[in-house]
Amino acid sequence: MLNLSKNNIPNSVKDSSDTFLQELVSTPKGTHILKRWLLGFFIIFIITLFLPWQQNINGKGMLTALNPAERPQNIQNVIAGRIEKWNVTEGQLVKKGDTLVVLSELKDDYFDPQLPARLSEQMQAKKTALENYQAKADALQKQQEALMKNWELSLEKARNKVKQNRSKVNADSVDVQAEQWQVKVAQDRLQRGVSQERQGIVSLNEMETRRLKVQETQNKLNSVQNKLAISRQELINSQIELNAVNADYAEKIAKARSDRSTALAAFSDGQSELSKLLNKQASVDIRRGFYIVRAPQDGYVVKALKAGIGETLKETESICTLQPINPNLAVELYVKAMDVPLIQEGRIARLEFEGWPAIQFSGWPSVSVGTFAGKVKVIDMIDSKNGEYRLLITPENGNWPKQLRMGSGVYGWIMLDNVPVWYELWRQLNAFPPSLKAAPEEGEKSKKEK
Repeated sequence: MLNLSKNNIPNSVKDSSDTFLQELVSTPKGTHILKRWLLGFFIIFIITLFLPWQQNINGKGMLTALNPAERPQNIQNVIAGRIEKWNVTEGQLVKKGDTLVVLSELKDDYFDPQLPARLSEQMQAKKTALENYQAKADALQKQQEALMKNWELSLEKARNKVKQNRSKVNADSVDVQAEQWQVKVAQDRLQRGVSQERQGIVSLNEMETRRLKVQETQNKLNSVQNKLAISRQELINSQIELNAVNADYAEKIAKARSDRSTALAAFSDGQSELSKLLNKQASVDIRRGFYIVRAPQDGYVVKALKAGIGETLKETESICTLQPINPNLAVELYVKAMDVPLIQEGRIARLEFEGWPAIQFSGWPSVSVGTFAGKVKVIDMIDSKNGEYRLLITPENGNWPKQLRMGSGVYGWIMLDNVPVWYELWRQLNAFPPSLKAAPEEGEKSKKEK
């Protein structure tokens, strides 16, 4: 620099100004550090993109029991009644058959305390009536058999009488013919005697004798003809009597059969009424057993749905809730319909329970803290709610906390196959479903179960 000016700048000033300019132009040390950090983060990000990521399907649900009999159940009364006594308190452990509530009757048909005894008396009376009906039917059956035998005998007797009368008619007819012949002979002799009397061959006395003979034979013919008419009338009467026997006994037998049918009908009605009485007595005995509501299995009384003494209940109305003891826990998890085809039985799931501290890395289950393993046990064949499908997940190796309670909320992940992180990011950005290469093999399932 040329020193043309008289006012020269001191060297100290020069040095300080140069240092200031250099500081303005030079890069700060913090920037270098920031660059190194950014470069490090970039390298880590690139490396992370190629790390393996386990795809998963998430869902929400709650704790339940695998066996429906071990899930919370409402204890219901079978009959309408009035609460007389509570034998349990909420939270109490009860055994199967323990008395929970004592009820009293509400229907006036069952108010009578002696109702079973009175039903027994009615049944005994009905049994006696049935025995009488049976005896009457048996007597009418014997009467009918006796009438049948008498009918046969009476018919045989009437037929014999008809035969006798027919024979008598035949005999009388022969007698009439014989007498008619005698009359003709007598008349012929009389006519010959008339001509002979004119010739003087026959005497007048002989003629009188012949006339008397004609009169006698004519009278005898009339008598025989009357006898034939009587025989014919007796034959007709015997035939009428034969028909009357048929009609009379047919009427008597029909009446006996009708009376027996009436007795058997009354017997059947009595049996029906006796069956109704037996049914009613059994129903009364069973109904009296329903006055005491018992625990169907071991468990805890969770909540009383009816309180107080004297409160009335309808049929099948819930009284309290019972939680069975030591249920086999399972998670009831709901997933979207589009994810169901990707899930098979035996898939491993990671579960996070409400109230249980956890840090979950869904793609890296090995570094998760506070989550628990499960296995898909059941996949419903139909949707449950809002188009979602229900899964039942059971413990894997039985490592779930003992403090878990039914109904607790659960957030779960069904673990699928491993893919690079970059692929998972690309899939999420494009809203593609997870990829599925293969379902768990049976050999792997059995090894895991062992």
